[in-house]
Amino acid sequence: MASEAVELNKDADRHRRDGETVMHGHSRRRLSPPLNMNHYANKKSAAESMLDVALLMANASQLKAVMEQGPEFTFYIPLITLISISITLQVIVGVLLIFIVKWNLNDESKHYHLNVLENISTALVFIIVVVNIFITAFGVQRPNTGV
Repeated sequence: MASEAVELNKDADRHRRDGETVMHGHSRRRLSPPLNMNHYANKKSAAESMLDVALLMANASQLKAVMEQGPEFTFYIPLITLISISITLQVIVGVLLIFIVKWNLNDESKHYHLNVLENISTALVFIIVVVNIFITAFGVQRPNTGV
């Protein structure tokens, strides 16, 4: 059984737990420290926030284009409504991400609440994607400026 573990895990069992450098033939490797979940979650949330900001800016630009076209545009009301829903949901997701980042992942008493918040934010992001698909389907064109 031990030989199977070594075969499946290669030389994983030969590493020392104290982080000492281990010799493997001619190469030297230092074991990396364990993953800090708070650091990982903060980086993940920061990346999500940057994507949210980009989408928020795109929606603001789309809203401006639709408003410049005015009520005579065929899909004026549906687009204003969809873009407003998208922007509102993005703000809600941003607030949820702030709460998720602020809580300590290592505190097991908060895992349930963090899980609920992450599930809610995931569902809202899915809804935002669907709403933005409809915004794209209706088409937002910039008005001709008479060039």
